[in-house]
Amino acid sequence: MVMDARTGEIIDSYNANTPLHPASLTKMMTLYIAFQAIERGEISADTVVTITREAAAEPPSKLGLRTGQEIRLRYLIRAAAVKSANDAATAIGIALEGSEAAFARRMNRMAQSMGMTRTTFRNANGLTESGHMSTARDMTILGRHMIYDFPEYYNIFSRRSTDAGMAEVYNTNRRFLAAYRGADGIKTGFTSAAGYNLVASAERNGVRIIATIFGESSVTARNNRAAELLDMGFSRAPRNARIQRPPLPAYQPGSSTADEPLMLSANTTTYSGAAGRTIRVTGAVTRSPRPTSRPAPEAPALIVADAGNIEQALETAMEVANATDQAVAVATTDQVVLASASRPVARPPAVVAEVTAVAIPSTDADEVALAVAAATKAQPEVVTRVSTSGGRHWGINVGRYGSRYEAERILVRIALNEMATLDGSLRRVVEGSRGYDANFMGMTREMADLACRRLQARDMTCFMIGQDS
Repeated sequence: MVMDARTGEIIDSYNANTPLHPASLTKMMTLYIAFQAIERGEISADTVVTITREAAAEPPSKLGLRTGQEIRLRYLIRAAAVKSANDAATAIGIALEGSEAAFARRMNRMAQSMGMTRTTFRNANGLTESGHMSTARDMTILGRHMIYDFPEYYNIFSRRSTDAGMAEVYNTNRRFLAAYRGADGIKTGFTSAAGYNLVASAERNGVRIIATIFGESSVTARNNRAAELLDMGFSRAPRNARIQRPPLPAYQPGSSTADEPLMLSANTTTYSGAAGRTIRVTGAVTRSPRPTSRPAPEAPALIVADAGNIEQALETAMEVANATDQAVAVATTDQVVLASASRPVARPPAVVAEVTAVAIPSTDADEVALAVAAATKAQPEVVTRVSTSGGRHWGINVGRYGSRYEAERILVRIALNEMATLDGSLRRVVEGSRGYDANFMGMTREMADLACRRLQARDMTCFMIGQDS
C-alpha cells in the first residue's frame, strides 16, 4: 500500500486488506502505547522495569535481558524500536499491563480505536501466534498515527544505532535508511511465516509518503520494492497539500480487575506483592472524588465599595495604615486585599475605603468585597504576585508549528516529561506570520539553559529566549 501521509489518501494498493502475519511490525503498536502511557503520566521513561521470566525467555532478535534484571523503560523502547528486540517488547507490555495477555487486549482496544478493523494482536513482539494477524492497510494507518501523534518520539526510528543501556544496538532498517533519500522510518519485520515486511516512510520537500510491504523474499527484495512504491508516491502526490492529521485515538489503559494490576498513587515504581501479584503504582487518575469543604474561620467584616474610586480608596487605606502603624497591604496585579492580622484592634471610626469591585461571573452583584482591618504593629509591606521580574525573565522556544493546537500539545507533552526543570514556568503560544511558536516563559537564565540542554540531549529543538527576545 502507498499513502500520502499528509492527507491519508491511498495512492496505490494491492491485497491491502488481506490478513497476514505482521511479524515485528507489531512493535509499532507496542511502542505507540508506551509513548501514550508516558504522555499520560501512567509511566515514566525513567521507570525501572524488572524483567520477568517470560520476557527473558523470548527468542531472537533480542537484547539479552535476564530474569530479575532491572533496566529503565527508555532503554527497552530503544531496543524494541531500533533492534526490534522481542524480549524488550514483551518487557514493555508486562510493565504496563502486568501480563502479555492483558497488554494484547489493550493493543486490540487501541487498534479498534484507530480504525484497524482487520487486526488482532496476541503478543507485544509479533512472533508468530495463532490469530495474530494484520493487513497492509491497517499497518499503514498505524504508521501514520506514529508519525503525527508522537512527532517528538518518531525520530527514534531513523537512528542507525542507539544506546540500549546494556549494549549499543543497530537499526534493522539501516540499509534502507542509508540508501533512500528522505527515509526516516519506520519498522521492519520478519518471521518464517510472514516473510520480510516493512512499513517505510520518507519525506521530501514537505511531501511525506508511507509504503507498506508484506511477504517479500529477502531484505534486498523488500528494500527495492519499498523504494519503488515510495517513488510512485512522490511522483503522484500533489506538491502542496494541507496536512490533515488523523484523529487521536482514545486513551486505552487496562482496567483494575482481579486479573490485572491495581492502579494506586502517583509513582512509577513496580513492586511484586507477597502473593505474587504485581501491583503497579502509576500516575494515571482513574477516579477523582470531590473533597469535602474545610471549615473556615469567620471572615472579618467587609466594606463594599463603589466603582470608579479604587485609586482614592488605596490612598486612603495607606494613609490610615501609616497613621496607625498597624496595616498590612497585600497587593496583586488583579486585586487589592487589606487583610487583618491575628490580633485585631478597634478600627478607627473614620476609616472607610471605597474600591472598585473586580467582575466575577459567579456573583450577582458583579462586585468583590475588599477588607480593611487594623493589624498588629508592623510596617506596611507590599507582596507582589510572581511574575517575569526578579530574574525570571528568560524562557525557551521548543519549536514553531503549523497550528495553535499542535503547539499547545507539544508544550503539554514537554511539561509532563520535564517537570523537574520546567516547574514554575508558564506555557505560552505566540502567533506569528510563519506559524505558532511554543514557548516556556518566566524562567531564570540557569533554568532555561538547563532545560534546553536536557531537551537537546533528547534530539529536540530548543533555544533560549532572553529578556529582549
